[in-house]
Amino acid sequence: MVEIHTLQLGAMENFTYLIEDCATHQTAVVDPAWEVEKIIEWARQQALKITTILLTHGHHDHINGVKSLQQATGADVYLHQREAEFFNLEQQGYQQFSGHSSIRLGESTLLPIETPGHTPGGVCYQVDGHLFTGDTLFVFGCGRCDMDGGDPVQMYHSLQRLLNELDSETRIYPGHNYSVQPVSTLQQEREGNPFLHCEDESSFVRYRMVEHDQLRGSPYGPIQDSPC
Repeated sequence: MVEIHTLQLGAMENFTYLIEDCATHQTAVVDPAWEVEKIIEWARQQALKITTILLTHGHHDHINGVKSLQQATGADVYLHQREAEFFNLEQQGYQQFSGHSSIRLGESTLLPIETPGHTPGGVCYQVDGHLFTGDTLFVFGCGRCDMDGGDPVQMYHSLQRLLNELDSETRIYPGHNYSVQPVSTLQQEREGNPFLHCEDESSFVRYRMVEHDQLRGSPYGPIQDSPC
Protein backbone atom coordinates (compact mmCIF):
# COMPACT_ATOMS: atom_id res chain seq x y z
CA MET A 1 0.00 0.00 0.00
CA VAL A 2 1.18 3.49 -0.84
CA GLU A 3 -0.05 7.00 -0.13
CA ILE A 4 0.40 9.81 -2.64
CA HIS A 5 1.30 13.34 -1.58
CA THR A 6 1.19 16.14 -4.18
CA LEU A 7 3.02 19.47 -4.24
CA GLN A 8 2.62 22.11 -6.96
CA LEU A 9 5.89 23.98 -7.25
CA GLY A 10 7.51 26.62 -9.44
CA ALA A 11 6.21 28.99 -12.07
CA MET A 12 5.40 26.30 -14.66
CA GLU A 13 2.65 24.60 -12.65
CA ASN A 14 4.80 21.52 -12.03
CA PHE A 15 3.50 18.68 -9.91
CA THR A 16 6.03 16.90 -7.71
CA TYR A 17 4.77 13.70 -6.10
CA LEU A 18 5.87 11.93 -2.95
CA ILE A 19 5.04 8.21 -3.01
CA GLU A 20 4.99 6.88 0.56
CA ASP A 21 5.31 3.19 1.25
CA CYS A 22 2.90 2.98 4.18
CA ALA A 23 4.60 0.00 5.83
CA THR A 24 8.02 1.65 6.15
CA HIS A 25 7.40 5.35 5.36
CA GLN A 26 10.18 5.14 2.79
CA THR A 27 9.31 7.68 0.12
CA ALA A 28 10.05 8.25 -3.55
CA VAL A 29 9.95 11.74 -5.02
CA VAL A 30 8.84 12.01 -8.65
CA ASP A 31 10.47 14.82 -10.67
CA PRO A 32 11.81 17.09 -7.90
CA ALA A 33 12.15 20.64 -9.21
CA TRP A 34 12.10 24.27 -8.19
CA GLU A 35 11.36 24.64 -4.46
CA VAL A 36 13.27 21.71 -3.01
CA GLU A 37 13.13 23.11 0.51
CA LYS A 38 9.34 22.69 0.45
CA ILE A 39 9.72 19.03 -0.52
CA ILE A 40 12.15 18.44 2.33
CA GLU A 41 9.99 20.28 4.85
CA TRP A 42 6.84 18.43 3.80
CA ALA A 43 8.60 15.10 4.22
CA ARG A 44 9.91 16.17 7.64
CA GLN A 45 6.46 17.22 8.83
CA GLN A 46 4.97 13.89 7.72
CA ALA A 47 7.87 11.85 9.16
CA LEU A 48 8.74 10.48 5.71
CA LYS A 49 12.18 9.17 4.77
CA ILE A 50 13.10 10.10 1.19
CA THR A 51 15.14 7.20 -0.20
CA THR A 52 14.36 7.36 -3.91
CA ILE A 53 14.10 9.95 -6.69
CA LEU A 54 12.25 8.98 -9.88
CA LEU A 55 12.71 10.99 -13.08
CA THR A 56 10.10 10.71 -15.82
CA HIS A 57 12.34 12.56 -18.29
CA GLY A 58 15.30 14.90 -18.50
CA HIS A 59 13.80 18.36 -19.04
CA HIS A 60 15.14 21.10 -16.77
CA ASP A 61 11.75 21.93 -15.29
CA HIS A 62 11.49 18.36 -13.97
CA ILE A 63 15.03 17.74 -12.72
CA ASN A 64 16.46 21.06 -11.53
CA GLY A 65 15.98 20.07 -7.88
CA VAL A 66 17.58 16.64 -8.13
CA LYS A 67 21.08 17.58 -7.00
CA SER A 68 19.88 19.54 -3.96
CA LEU A 69 17.43 16.83 -2.89
CA GLN A 70 19.97 14.06 -3.37
CA GLN A 71 22.56 15.93 -1.32
CA ALA A 72 20.05 16.53 1.46
CA THR A 73 18.71 12.97 1.62
CA GLY A 74 21.23 10.60 0.03
CA ALA A 75 18.43 9.19 -2.14
CA ASP A 76 19.12 7.01 -5.18
CA VAL A 77 18.11 8.63 -8.48
CA TYR A 78 16.51 6.54 -11.24
CA LEU A 79 16.38 7.50 -14.93
CA HIS A 80 15.96 5.55 -18.17
CA GLN A 81 19.28 4.77 -19.84
CA ARG A 82 18.20 6.28 -23.16
CA GLU A 83 17.23 9.51 -21.43
CA ALA A 84 20.54 9.69 -19.57
CA GLU A 85 22.41 9.29 -22.84
CA PHE A 86 20.33 11.87 -24.71
CA PHE A 87 20.66 14.55 -22.02
CA ASN A 88 24.32 13.71 -21.23
CA LEU A 89 23.54 12.62 -17.68
CA GLU A 90 25.57 9.39 -17.72
CA GLN A 91 28.19 10.73 -15.31
CA GLN A 92 25.75 11.88 -12.62
CA GLY A 93 25.78 8.60 -10.72
CA TYR A 94 22.11 7.91 -11.45
CA GLN A 95 20.66 4.39 -11.46
CA GLN A 96 19.94 3.76 -15.15
CA PHE A 97 17.43 1.15 -16.28
CA SER A 98 15.90 -0.11 -19.50
CA GLY A 99 13.50 -2.81 -20.59
CA HIS A 100 11.48 -4.66 -17.95
CA SER A 101 12.71 -3.20 -14.67
CA SER A 102 11.37 -2.75 -11.16
CA ILE A 103 12.33 -0.50 -8.27
CA ARG A 104 11.82 -1.42 -4.63
CA LEU A 105 10.44 1.14 -2.21
CA GLY A 106 10.10 -0.39 1.22
CA GLU A 107 7.57 -3.18 0.74
CA SER A 108 6.22 -1.71 -2.51
CA THR A 109 7.36 -2.27 -6.09
CA LEU A 110 7.50 0.55 -8.64
CA LEU A 111 7.30 -0.40 -12.31
CA PRO A 112 8.74 1.92 -14.98
CA ILE A 113 6.87 1.87 -18.30
CA GLU A 114 8.79 3.07 -21.36
CA THR A 115 6.80 5.86 -23.02
CA PRO A 116 9.01 7.71 -25.53
CA GLY A 117 7.52 10.50 -27.58
CA HIS A 118 7.92 13.68 -25.54
CA THR A 119 11.59 12.75 -25.19
CA PRO A 120 13.52 9.66 -26.37
CA GLY A 121 13.68 7.94 -22.99
CA GLY A 122 10.59 9.17 -21.22
CA VAL A 123 8.90 6.82 -18.76
CA CYS A 124 5.83 6.58 -16.56
CA TYR A 125 5.94 4.90 -13.15
CA GLN A 126 3.22 2.53 -11.95
CA VAL A 127 2.51 1.41 -8.39
CA ASP A 128 -0.68 0.04 -6.83
CA GLY A 129 -3.06 1.46 -9.43
CA HIS A 130 -1.32 4.83 -9.61
CA LEU A 131 0.49 6.04 -12.75
CA PHE A 132 2.87 9.00 -12.75
CA THR A 133 2.98 10.21 -16.33
CA GLY A 134 5.33 13.21 -16.41
CA ASP A 135 4.84 14.98 -19.73
CA THR A 136 3.65 11.89 -21.58
CA LEU A 137 -0.01 12.07 -20.59
CA PHE A 138 -1.68 15.12 -19.11
CA VAL A 139 -5.24 15.18 -17.83
CA PHE A 140 -7.11 15.58 -21.15
CA GLY A 141 -3.86 16.35 -22.99
CA CYS A 142 -0.39 15.07 -23.83
CA GLY A 143 3.12 16.45 -24.06
CA ARG A 144 4.70 18.25 -26.98
CA CYS A 145 6.68 16.27 -29.54
CA ASP A 146 8.54 19.08 -31.32
CA MET A 147 11.61 19.54 -29.11
CA ASP A 148 14.53 17.61 -27.54
CA GLY A 149 14.17 14.44 -29.58
CA GLY A 150 10.38 14.33 -29.44
CA ASP A 151 8.62 12.01 -31.87
CA PRO A 152 4.83 12.08 -32.42
CA VAL A 153 4.75 8.57 -33.87
CA GLN A 154 6.43 7.24 -30.73
CA MET A 155 4.02 9.27 -28.60
CA TYR A 156 1.03 7.75 -30.39
CA HIS A 157 2.25 4.24 -29.65
CA SER A 158 3.18 5.10 -26.06
CA LEU A 159 -0.32 6.37 -25.37
CA GLN A 160 -1.85 3.34 -27.05
CA ARG A 161 0.32 1.11 -24.89
CA LEU A 162 -1.04 2.72 -21.73
CA LEU A 163 -4.60 2.30 -23.00
CA ASN A 164 -4.12 -1.33 -23.96
CA GLU A 165 -2.01 -2.59 -21.06
CA LEU A 166 -3.32 -0.83 -17.96
CA ASP A 167 -6.55 -1.16 -16.01
CA SER A 168 -9.15 1.47 -16.83
CA GLU A 169 -9.35 2.54 -13.17
CA THR A 170 -5.64 3.39 -13.03
CA ARG A 171 -5.27 6.88 -11.56
CA ILE A 172 -3.32 9.35 -13.69
CA TYR A 173 -0.91 11.83 -12.06
CA PRO A 174 0.50 14.26 -14.68
CA GLY A 175 3.64 16.36 -14.52
CA HIS A 176 1.82 19.70 -14.79
CA ASN A 177 -1.43 21.23 -13.58
CA TYR A 178 -2.75 22.03 -17.05
CA SER A 179 -6.32 20.80 -16.70
CA VAL A 180 -9.65 21.57 -15.07
CA GLN A 181 -8.82 18.81 -12.55
CA PRO A 182 -5.46 17.69 -11.14
CA VAL A 183 -5.84 13.92 -11.58
CA SER A 184 -8.05 11.53 -13.53
CA THR A 185 -8.42 7.86 -14.37
CA LEU A 186 -7.41 6.09 -17.54
CA GLN A 187 -11.10 5.57 -18.28
CA GLN A 188 -11.73 9.32 -18.03
CA GLU A 189 -8.82 9.86 -20.40
CA ARG A 190 -10.13 7.26 -22.81
CA GLU A 191 -13.45 9.11 -22.92
CA GLY A 192 -12.35 12.75 -22.82
CA ASN A 193 -8.76 13.08 -24.03
CA PRO A 194 -8.66 14.06 -27.73
CA PHE A 195 -5.25 12.48 -28.23
CA LEU A 196 -6.69 9.10 -27.27
CA HIS A 197 -9.46 9.45 -29.86
CA CYS A 198 -7.07 9.40 -32.84
CA GLU A 199 -7.44 6.08 -34.63
CA ASP A 200 -4.10 5.91 -36.43
CA GLU A 201 -0.60 7.37 -36.54
CA SER A 202 -1.21 9.86 -39.31
CA SER A 203 -4.28 11.47 -37.73
CA PHE A 204 -2.50 11.66 -34.37
CA VAL A 205 0.60 13.26 -35.88
CA ARG A 206 -1.47 15.84 -37.75
CA TYR A 207 -3.50 16.72 -34.68
CA ARG A 208 -0.54 16.83 -32.27
CA MET A 209 1.86 18.72 -34.53
CA VAL A 210 -0.48 21.06 -36.45
CA GLU A 211 -4.05 21.33 -35.22
CA HIS A 212 -4.14 20.95 -31.45
CA ASP A 213 -2.46 24.18 -30.38
CA GLN A 214 -4.66 26.14 -32.77
CA LEU A 215 -7.84 24.66 -31.30
CA ARG A 216 -7.22 24.22 -27.58
CA GLY A 217 -5.59 25.98 -24.68
CA SER A 218 -5.19 25.16 -21.01
CA PRO A 219 -6.86 24.49 -18.72
CA TYR A 220 -7.79 21.40 -20.71
CA GLY A 221 -11.24 19.93 -20.27
CA PRO A 222 -12.76 16.73 -21.64
CA ILE A 223 -14.07 16.60 -25.19
CA GLN A 224 -16.96 14.60 -26.55
CA ASP A 225 -16.10 14.13 -30.24
CA SER A 226 -12.88 13.05 -31.88
CA PRO A 227 -10.95 15.92 -33.49
CA CYS A 228 -8.81 13.51 -35.54
